[in-house]
Amino acid sequence: MSDSIGDWVKRDPNIVPKDTTWSSEKRVYEWKPSYTKDTAPRDTALEDELFNPAFRIDSGIHFKSYAKMSVSIKDGPPGLVPIASFDDAGLESVVLENVKRMEYTEPTPIQRNALPILMQNYDLMACAQTGSGKTAAFLVPTISKLVSKIFKGQLAIARLRSGNGAWKATPLVLIVLPTRELAIQIFEEARRFTYRTPLRPGVIYGGADVRVQKEQILKGCDILIATPGRLKDMIERNIVSLSRVRVAILDEADRMLDMGFEPQIRQIMMSSDLARDEGRQTLMFSATFPKEIQTLAREFLKEDFCRLRIGRIGGTTSLIKQNIVFVEDYEKKETVFNILLEYPPSRTLIFVEKKRTADGLDDFLYNKKFPTCSIHGDRDQRERELALRAFKEGKSPILIATAVASRGLDIKDVMHVINYDLSNDIDEYVHRIGRTARAGNLGTATSFYNSNNSPLAPTLTKLLLECKQEVPDFLRSYIDPNVTFETDDFYDEEAEPAGYGAVGAGDNAGSTWSGVSMWDPNQA
Repeated sequence: MSDSIGDWVKRDPNIVPKDTTWSSEKRVYEWKPSYTKDTAPRDTALEDELFNPAFRIDSGIHFKSYAKMSVSIKDGPPGLVPIASFDDAGLESVVLENVKRMEYTEPTPIQRNALPILMQNYDLMACAQTGSGKTAAFLVPTISKLVSKIFKGQLAIARLRSGNGAWKATPLVLIVLPTRELAIQIFEEARRFTYRTPLRPGVIYGGADVRVQKEQILKGCDILIATPGRLKDMIERNIVSLSRVRVAILDEADRMLDMGFEPQIRQIMMSSDLARDEGRQTLMFSATFPKEIQTLAREFLKEDFCRLRIGRIGGTTSLIKQNIVFVEDYEKKETVFNILLEYPPSRTLIFVEKKRTADGLDDFLYNKKFPTCSIHGDRDQRERELALRAFKEGKSPILIATAVASRGLDIKDVMHVINYDLSNDIDEYVHRIGRTARAGNLGTATSFYNSNNSPLAPTLTKLLLECKQEVPDFLRSYIDPNVTFETDDFYDEEAEPAGYGAVGAGDNAGSTWSGVSMWDPNQA
């Protein structure tokens, strides 16, 4: 009897990767005092791991559509000139080599504009749509500037610092973010961009073994990536000192503050030993910045900080074909079953609201012979890491997840996002569907809507119209004939025309997947 369904890969009851080490234990480039800028040797085994194209999202055929997005810069450097290529950014050669190893052919709008701002040491609040390259926009210039200072002898690496008889990690860069999965992903990117440089990245997050993480960062940690709770814990344990931090970065800043991390963030940013002199640079990045969060966030930045917006705050890309389907709660399981059979097998991310729903849907689909796995807050960290690894490697190409996977995750070939439970927060919706159609690729998002989601209907309908998507009949009553798509700028400043990357979809565009219309922007 077959253990698979349709054309999906065979369901494997024992999906356990051979490498079961914690993600925080992943190997980084080991710089030795005898190395110089020109003599640091290659580590071919590590290089093959870091730059393996199997896990790298390649630029899609619509990558150049990013150039059409509107750009707003407030209070930036006088005479700011966006970079045309990474070769023009003034990067250290070793960092530029890593950018080229990633096969970044040209910078995205957020990278074109953020790099020259950050290279001039401005504080920055930046907002750009999902999948537009925000991580590289802050990692690349930050790493390049510090490496340059180290090579010039202007900055020393203090691998460990003794205080009160204990050793401490004393990072130069602090990156704080809301979820464990995002922390692991940023660590992966930092490993790549610091390859063959003196900078050593480390990551700490909840759920994993504190002892293992302590051992790792005490080997040396120049770039510390951390979730708020674990960072606060390690500061209180005297394991981490922030006194040498030159760059503090809040990634998905609105989500951290909105999730109730405000007390921890305030303590880290305002009450810890984090340097607060004029030499420290503070950056905030996200795809959404609600106005009340923007106001709160201003407290962490210098008065002359720069504000950068690409597209509309809270907007999404027209490269995502958004299907909104009316489905009552009792029909959801059967509907998702049929959709998974109707679409060709591809890496699919299914979002649910509750942990028990994730477990129940996982059991239902697994028993139907679909190759599924799931992650949520009640799973222990080892299970979460193994599930995500199995999803990335294609061993379990259907991942069922709660909001822990909605922010920042950058996984190759996620072709379909299904909102089994549709969030009534439009920002959460934008982030969830943004797991597909990254770096100029196309993707599809299918969302199950019913009367429980009526609070979302007006803003969802507006978003569909803005992205030139089909508005289903049950939402047409929410169409405002006087709707405008003004750009929501920072702090209620003057509006500008919105500019999404690609042209929108027509009702009759595209090829089909088993009778389901797939959108081709070139035919719009």
